[in-house]
Amino acid sequence: MPSLKVAAARLRYGTLCTLASLALLSSPHASATMSLVITGTPPTSASVGKLYSFQPAARDLAGRKMTFKIWNKPSWASFDTSTGRLYGTPAAGNVGTYHWVQIEVLDGISHRWLPAYTLTVSPAAAAGARPVISGTPPATAIVGHLYSFQPVARDPGGLPMTFQIWNKPSWASFSTTTGRLYGTPTASNIGTYHWVQIEVLDGVYHSWLPAYTLTVSGATSTPPPSGSVTINWTPPTENMDGSTLTNLSGYHIYYGTSQASLTHVVNITNPGLASYVVSDLAAATYYFAVTSVNSNGTESPRSAVVSAVVQ
Repeated sequence: MPSLKVAAARLRYGTLCTLASLALLSSPHASATMSLVITGTPPTSASVGKLYSFQPAARDLAGRKMTFKIWNKPSWASFDTSTGRLYGTPAAGNVGTYHWVQIEVLDGISHRWLPAYTLTVSPAAAAGARPVISGTPPATAIVGHLYSFQPVARDPGGLPMTFQIWNKPSWASFSTTTGRLYGTPTASNIGTYHWVQIEVLDGVYHSWLPAYTLTVSGATSTPPPSGSVTINWTPPTENMDGSTLTNLSGYHIYYGTSQASLTHVVNITNPGLASYVVSDLAAATYYFAVTSVNSNGTESPRSAVVSAVVQ
């Protein structure tokens, strides 16, 4: 059985006004206070799955060391006390409004604040964006052999998805969390099942695969394909922007008999896996590529394509 190794593809200063006032020059406290300046306008909105970042500009004319503090920091964000940078990538569970976010700078003698602001996290997709579902289910099943189809779905807005099926064959099972249709028909199930259709929903919008006809036939004297290929990959640790990957949710394995057309997809929902056996392959040369998927449904670019011969 061939075994392959692939790598899973992997995110002005303001103007200081000097006042020539004898009263100001004679007041050490006022002079120390005016020497510390912080400016900047933080973005008031963030999107699920996208990096939010704000870096204030600050300076101390007296040359004192500055540190930064934040009030009402969103739980999904990080804050750098040495630079004042606020940054992070919100997930679908962070959608909402965060009030009175405020950044402060201190130099040991005085302190200054930016105005408090409200930060709103919204789904990544624009209003009206629907979940996307793809895949081509097998149109035939054989008595005594496992039938299985796993669609690939993602939600542009990062919303949680559920699945449902219409006209499910009585002998098959269906997962409402992954959309997988599977089962082993018996001789009593021989026949044709019309208008089988899988739907994905995100609580707001829904999309469907085309309805299809599934035919169950009796076992033949020709044995089913029995070849298999083991795919191995290295789990990613970073996003495309170099930040640490913390929400890996699984992988997609794309394969087919043409390097330019990887028409079959295996959806792996266990991020802890680093290998998978693709089975029931007829004799041919197969090509494979792997992608990683995070909990928001964002998929990485495909890995390099590798091949294996099944005899």
